[in-house]
Amino acid sequence: MAFRSRRLEELFGGALDTVSYAEVVDLIGKQEAAEAEDLDYKQQHYSADPKSREELAKDVASFANHLGGVIVIGMAESRGVPSRAFDVDLGDQHLRDLQQRIASTTAPPIRWEPLRKENSATPGHGLLLIAIPPSPQAPHAITVTPTKPSTTTLRYPRRAGTKTDWLSETYVASAYHQRFTAAADRRQRMRDIEQDLVTAECERDKPHLLVTLVPDTPGRMRINQESFTDHKQALQAAQPLLGLGKRVFQQVSVGAHKLVLDSPRARSRSDLVQLYDDGSGIWAQPIETWVDRDEDVDERVRFVEAGLLVHRLMSALAFLAGHARDRCGTTGTAAIEVHLVDEMYSHPYTPPEPVGGRTPRERAYPMNVASPAPFPQGTRTAVYAQANVTALIDDLADARLGLVQASSPLADQIFHTFGIPEAHPLTQAGEIRASAWHIELRDAITSWAHTRGIPVA
Repeated sequence: MAFRSRRLEELFGGALDTVSYAEVVDLIGKQEAAEAEDLDYKQQHYSADPKSREELAKDVASFANHLGGVIVIGMAESRGVPSRAFDVDLGDQHLRDLQQRIASTTAPPIRWEPLRKENSATPGHGLLLIAIPPSPQAPHAITVTPTKPSTTTLRYPRRAGTKTDWLSETYVASAYHQRFTAAADRRQRMRDIEQDLVTAECERDKPHLLVTLVPDTPGRMRINQESFTDHKQALQAAQPLLGLGKRVFQQVSVGAHKLVLDSPRARSRSDLVQLYDDGSGIWAQPIETWVDRDEDVDERVRFVEAGLLVHRLMSALAFLAGHARDRCGTTGTAAIEVHLVDEMYSHPYTPPEPVGGRTPRERAYPMNVASPAPFPQGTRTAVYAQANVTALIDDLADARLGLVQASSPLADQIFHTFGIPEAHPLTQAGEIRASAWHIELRDAITSWAHTRGIPVA
């Protein structure tokens, strides 16, 4: 669980879990590295006395209840600006103490991560970064006994600039209500996004893979003329199909609270993406198939190539998560739902098919999944398959091992519909199984995997 913050990564010079001791020390004296609503400095470890225990609980909870942030232990500051490194002991005992104190003084428990930055000149010592992501379980209370007189047993801190605000009872009540209704709200948000697309595109009569992502913590993307121009140029130049180096979207337009990506000259047969200003998104992808030549027309089956299906799934996850993180500034987890349909009218949210009112179309055949030998073929056919999972946005957007690991259970669920026990192109450990891909994609996907540090089996 590496907390990701675009601002802090630009400030530190890289992802928080990969920056070095020297890169953190390089912040000394820089005004832009001053304490802020997502950054704090402590010269030494929090001690075990009551005041320090309270301070630790307050600092961690205030970040979790706001935008998330980082506490750098071992760094002195002058008027908020880092001024000198005082290397601290990075031994396991200090980490165990932090773990115990945070767990026993906050409720509900707060997710955080210690990141040790060792000074090579003094092994075992250096700077300790406490990374705290914004929490979907907020508000978090501190339960430690107050060191100053207080009538409140549970107190709810929130970072405000470089200080701490204490949340009012009204705010806390509203936040609790939001926490309890958030899951239902995300499910409804998911349904609204999917229903909006499939209703507008119900005449699409080809097999489609639809991938929808809804962040647990909504982000915000501003849409005006300046930002739209920047987004349009970036999205038209995007090559979202992993390993292929291929542009996909010819047109970028604005819709209600969203950007719409498609190819207008063949819109009913092209990829269609809707990127919402809260970080949500959906990608409807036409999937290439072939029909067997059984003499009995009623026994014919439409086959989807296993590797193609998995490739399109991973590409959509990485692209949608990249939008959520990089344009809308959200992080943490997201709900993901995937639908494979033989045509749009097979989607559960599509309105009823009109009687006698449809445009003549190619005959629909039930689908199955084909894999290269010796991997098993599907034993059942279907016109619809569905999968869902919760995953970390940053894992998906980074398009590395975490993307493969998150894609594996989704692909498995889709393949189960067709009687296949496992989606063999991937493994749950995050490997690409090269022999399970047809030759058309095998070289491209293995080359991509090698560049991203993903193991190939």
